[in-house]
This record gives sequence, C-alpha cells and structure tokens, in this order.
Amino acid sequence: MDADLKNNILSTGTSLVGIICKDGIVMAGDRKTTAGGHIVMSKNTQKVCPVNDYLVISGTGTASDIEVAKKLIRAQLKLKELRDKKKATVKEAANLIAASNYRNIRQPSMIPFMAGLMVGGVDEDGKTELYSVEPAGSTMKVEDFDANFSSGMPYILGMMEKTYKKDLTMEEGIEMAIDAIKASSERDTASGCGIDVFKITKDGIEHISKRRMEKEYKEHD
Repeated sequence: MDADLKNNILSTGTSLVGIICKDGIVMAGDRKTTAGGHIVMSKNTQKVCPVNDYLVISGTGTASDIEVAKKLIRAQLKLKELRDKKKATVKEAANLIAASNYRNIRQPSMIPFMAGLMVGGVDEDGKTELYSVEPAGSTMKVEDFDANFSSGMPYILGMMEKTYKKDLTMEEGIEMAIDAIKASSERDTASGCGIDVFKITKDGIEHISKRRMEKEYKEHD
C-alpha cells in the first residue's frame, strides 16, 4: 500500500475495557475519534454499543470497518434467529464476527479490514460471557478482563493487573472500568472526551453511565 494512503486512512485511537464480575459483565470505552492518531474528528462517538437486546459490541481500529461489522452482525444474528427459531448464544455471535474478520483480512484489497472487537452479552439461560476478537479473526473468551487492541490497552492492562480481583461486585467493576478509561485518557493522546459504561447481567443490558469531559482552565500559581 502506498505510504501516503496509509497515513490518510481514518482510524480510531481508542480505550476499551471489559471486566468479568461475579454477577455479570462491565464494558466501557472512551468517546474520542481521531484520524491518523493526531487529528480529533469527533468528541462524541459512542464506541460501546448494543446491537440487539442481549449483545453489546465495542470496537477499535478503522472507524468504517467497525460500523460495517456492527451492521453485519446485527443482520446475521437476526437471520440466524429466524432460521433456527432461537437466539444465537454470545459464543456463536463472537464466532460469527471472528469468521467475518478472518475472511475480510484475507481478501485482496487496497485497504485491508482492520478492526478489533469485544463482544459481551447474556444467553437465554441468563449466563453472561465476554469474548475478544482480534482483527485477523481469532477469538478469546475473557475470564477476567481485557482491552482488546485499543491504543489505551497498555495503560488499562497495567492498571487492571494490579487492581483486579475475582468475584468483583458489579459496583466495583463499574468504578474500576471508569478509572481504567480515565487513566488511559490521561496518557493515550488518541483517547478521551468522555466515557460510556454498560453493564450486562441476567436481567439484560443497561447503559448506566454516559460522561463527557469538559475543558476547564484554571489559574495556576
């Protein structure tokens, strides 16, 4: 690919986190979208989004690829539900996304597919699961926490390694997710401008926090 084209692809610098709690899952992300990693294109992009009534997806990578992936999986899951007369499981949804990533990355293209995704949801039996899907198509079940391939990943994983413990309550997980996004936003120039937090339990999906960061200038001694 031509070097100039590489430098002009619209991509997202992102901070994402998914946390396993004893009574469900917490997923969170920042709200800044950048081009080339140094131009802020949007300060109000929701990167953690429900695709139906039982599944939440968050994405990092090329913005257009993330949007297409969300639309495709929504349609694929609806078709599968109509065909099988039942909802797909979270694991099946993650594998559908992984298969799509695998095919797209290997098709000859001037601009390759580049998006990493986290998939969290609740099955019909009330079981919650979280999966991390890397851009090339491999799938990993998350047993504790993950940040996928987001640009804030080094800061988030470093913090989580120290603070995470098994059997977190949902309230503890929510505060930890908020702290993780705040920490990465302080150091990762491609992340920031706010936080979205979702909780996923046997009762369903809830968007529990939506925060925007406002500029504030203060006199300094």
